[in-house]
Amino acid sequence: MTKLSVNINKIATLRNSRGGNVPNLLKVAEDVQKFGAEGVTIHPRPDERHIRYQDAYDLVQVVNTEYNIEGNPIPRFIDLVLQIKPTQVTLVPDADDAITSNAGWDTVVHKDFLIDVIAEFKRNGIRTSIFVDPVEKMVEAAAVTGTDRVELYTEEYAKEFQRGNLNGISSYVNAAIVADKVGLGINAGHDLSLDNIRYFKEQIPNLLEVSIGHALISESLYLGLENVVNLYLNKLKYDASTPFSNFW
Repeated sequence: MTKLSVNINKIATLRNSRGGNVPNLLKVAEDVQKFGAEGVTIHPRPDERHIRYQDAYDLVQVVNTEYNIEGNPIPRFIDLVLQIKPTQVTLVPDADDAITSNAGWDTVVHKDFLIDVIAEFKRNGIRTSIFVDPVEKMVEAAAVTGTDRVELYTEEYAKEFQRGNLNGISSYVNAAIVADKVGLGINAGHDLSLDNIRYFKEQIPNLLEVSIGHALISESLYLGLENVVNLYLNKLKYDASTPFSNFW
């Protein structure tokens, strides 16, 4: 079964825009788990424009499912992860000025760096995942680093799906097949939504986890957070024997 991890960065963005503690980030984390999500994801950045480093520590007391911390493994981030010891750390090569994640790792060029960082996390019992583009060579090279999983960067899939091009999934399928062959677990994230998640789930073999934030929070403004979490869960449980009407 594919697990749903809810990225709550956008809740922190809304809170920070006004000051104070509304909406309450910890309460939202509690709620999405209560509604059925199997994990909570955060992505602290150096400027703390949404998730603050203190949030990462505070969330330890309320996340009782899987806790996934994403980010660029700069020294401060590495120290944070080693202190918290979340379920999973997802390494993302963000530039400091990036609005959002916009590329996967070049696992060939950065192999030695990733080997060192991943070894430190694994010595501390933390599952590791590397954010990669759906490129077979990058997936194969990721396996050399010792990572447990790769997270497929799905922005291009989402764009092609919106254009009506279902063949946009092909590179992701191929990357997933390679990942399975080299013994890597498969996660996915970025611009996945209620519109495109079911098809992605259907096509990608051995998909373990999706991390969804921007779309899920935006859809919740119209449909309600509990309802949206459960819509995602239903779509992720889809198989060929499930009547389509069950998803609405």
